[in-house]
Amino acid sequence: MRARLRAGARSTFSSLRVRNFRLFFAGQLVSQVGNWLTTVALTLLVLHRTHSGLAIGVLVACQFAPLLVLGPWAGLIADRADKRRLLLVTQALEMAQSGVLAALAFLHAAPLLAFYGTALAGGFMLAFDNPARRSFVPELVSEDQVQNAVSLNSALMNGSRIVGPALAGLLVITVGYGWGFAGDAASYLAVLLALWMIRPPELYRSPAAPRGRGQIREGLRYVRATPELFVPLAMLAIIGTLTFNFSVVMPLLVERTLHGSDASFTLMYSVLSVGALLGALGAARRRTVDIRMVVVAAAGFGAAMLVFGSVPGLAAGFVVAAVVGFTSVSFMTLSTAIVQVRAHPAMRGRVIALQSMLLLGTTPFGGPLLGVICDAFGARAGVALGGLAALVAAGLGFVAGRRVTTYRMATSPVVALEEVVGSEVDAA
Repeated sequence: MRARLRAGARSTFSSLRVRNFRLFFAGQLVSQVGNWLTTVALTLLVLHRTHSGLAIGVLVACQFAPLLVLGPWAGLIADRADKRRLLLVTQALEMAQSGVLAALAFLHAAPLLAFYGTALAGGFMLAFDNPARRSFVPELVSEDQVQNAVSLNSALMNGSRIVGPALAGLLVITVGYGWGFAGDAASYLAVLLALWMIRPPELYRSPAAPRGRGQIREGLRYVRATPELFVPLAMLAIIGTLTFNFSVVMPLLVERTLHGSDASFTLMYSVLSVGALLGALGAARRRTVDIRMVVVAAAGFGAAMLVFGSVPGLAAGFVVAAVVGFTSVSFMTLSTAIVQVRAHPAMRGRVIALQSMLLLGTTPFGGPLLGVICDAFGARAGVALGGLAALVAAGLGFVAGRRVTTYRMATSPVVALEEVVGSEVDAA
């Protein structure tokens, strides 16, 4: 029994044996906890000033609209650039943004518009940081470790939500919003140090995309011609718009419908994150991923959201929140893994940027829409709509997936790429 546990642990955490990935993982762990300080503090600040679900939706739109506008170009830059150097720039700028939020919060009655503007500036930085950071992970480990590294990176993101929201709630309640933003700014020092210590000669660099015309269109055509990328991304477009809007629906459900407090909201986010961490660690042990797994995870996510929207009180909400976290991250980890593992290295930045657009860039539409629905019909309606959307996405993925069960891009990714590039040349 003990031997099996040791073997399971070695399998789950195998990519952490690589020094460069271990450094990146440690820096991101500190920084992601810090990011949640800003996310939660800014959400609560806007909610308490406006008492409006629409206002929270607009905030989310400001944070992620640049991803929708700049995503394809940011992904192309990630494919062309030295990702480590690019991340040093984007992370330093994001640290400055958190510092500005802290300064605004420490001022007496700083205008709400200033917080929206700073959030929008952070969205522009995130548009370039996100594809670079995520496409950098496969360069840190050998090819056989990529899926494990991607899954552990997802586990890190979700594990940070266990500590981050709870710490943010504690800071907001005891010393105010400003210290939450200041803590986030300080946390970037860890990731900047880790990036500086990474050894470039030990990286498994992807080939840089050459400069040329039509490369963004080429990336879109590549995704469209690769079913094992297109189907999960199409599902993600639906789920990203209507289901992954926890920052809008959860504070409204907890504080309005279930009559909780700021502490209840941050604690529920932490409970959700415990489930998310378990889901990510479970996915990290998988050696293969296919469309069927993504479909099953999406269906489970949708069912959990429907139950979450109908909980009678906070006690039941805490239990179901853990299930929502588990199923949501199972879907997210599997859909991320299939994109990062199956995408050709020369296309990875553009494909990941497209995924980010569909997950986060859709929130300028979904966030305000869900805010309006929650204001008009209650937070339960917004949560239920998210659950139904995930079930619809799972159904569409199931139908589409049956048509491509014989397709396996992993067996010959270069051929798939050459077909797309060739068709692009022919079209020109």
